[in-house]
Amino acid sequence: MKLTTKGRYAVTAMLDLSLHGDSGPVSLADISTRQEISLSYLEQLFSKLRRKGLVNSTRGPGGGYRIARDLHLVSVSEIIGAVNESVDATQCAGKENCHSHGRCLTHDLWEGLSAQIEDFLSSVSLQDMIDQQRVQSTSLRQDRILVQRPSV
Repeated sequence: MKLTTKGRYAVTAMLDLSLHGDSGPVSLADISTRQEISLSYLEQLFSKLRRKGLVNSTRGPGGGYRIARDLHLVSVSEIIGAVNESVDATQCAGKENCHSHGRCLTHDLWEGLSAQIEDFLSSVSLQDMIDQQRVQSTSLRQDRILVQRPSV
């Protein structure tokens, strides 16, 4: 199974944006600092997220990003797909060439697992994650740590 940092970081950044976007656009620099994700990496991810219609951008002073739709309409699966990731447990990416002579013995098992993961990630929205108390408390802890850090 392959869920790389690209997919994980995209979900993390979108969740951060969701948590901090109530008062206006959120800068990628702020997300970068809070989540300890490279700013240049976030720029690449948000370019893809914008092209897929998941975020809107505002230029200029006070600019940044906002979630483009209601949070309950944005699934984790959609975020992962927007940055060209997939959660596929097969070795062959579903092409059925995982063994030298075609399908391997366990192809259906891994394909079924992939479908279960996709179903789960499709059923979880940004709003679902925000509604979790642990997400809220983690976000508050991150915000407090940032306030305590000396400016550079």
